[in-house]
Formats: sequence, C-alpha cells, structure tokens
Amino acid sequence: MVQKRILICDDDIDIGLVTKIILEAKGYKVEISPYCKDIIALVSETKPDLVLMDLRIPEVGGEEYTRILKTTDLTKDLPVILFSANNDVQKIAERVGANDYIAKPFDIDRLVKVIETHIN
Repeated sequence: MVQKRILICDDDIDIGLVTKIILEAKGYKVEISPYCKDIIALVSETKPDLVLMDLRIPEVGGEEYTRILKTTDLTKDLPVILFSANNDVQKIAERVGANDYIAKPFDIDRLVKVIETHIN
C-alpha cells in the first residue's frame, strides 16, 4: 500500500507537531509548513494527497491560500481541510470551496475520520 501524504499548513508549530504525531501513528507521511507564501510551489514540491490548512497563516492567510488551491487547475481536486479555531470556520470553508473543516481545539477521532473520508 502506498503511504498517503498530508501537508499541514499551520504557523503554530506545537499544533503542527502534535497533529503530525497523531497522523503518523495512523500511517500517514506528514509535512508541516508554517509559511505557505507560494502555495502552488509548496504543493508541487511536497505532493500531498490532502492539505490541512489553518486560517491564520502569515502573508495572505489560509482562506486565500485555499481559494488559490481550489481555483488552480493543477490543485483544484486536491482535498483541502480548513483547520482553525475561528468560530466561522464552517462558513469560511463553504465560501472558499474547502472540502471540509476541523475546529480547534480538535477531537482526535474527528480529525482522523475527516482525513480518512477525503484521502481514501
């Protein structure tokens, strides 16, 4: 079986590391990027099967990065899951075309279930 790859775009290193540990224990290969300035190049380089995108990321923010991913031919079919403590994360996810959302603080079972739903 080919190991699925997840890219976490989150500038909170602690949350990124905890999430990475959880997901690697489930068999995923995980990369973390605290900066996503050139999101298309980052995705081309890391070749993820799914992106976990925080909303509060330096430069233009996760909302705009998601919009870029979802409107670029090369990445439009890549599952993007918004991953945020923002109270409006569900509405923002719908507005920018994200495939789903996970509210922080997150429930580990929900994290894994959402990822499995979109990556398999």
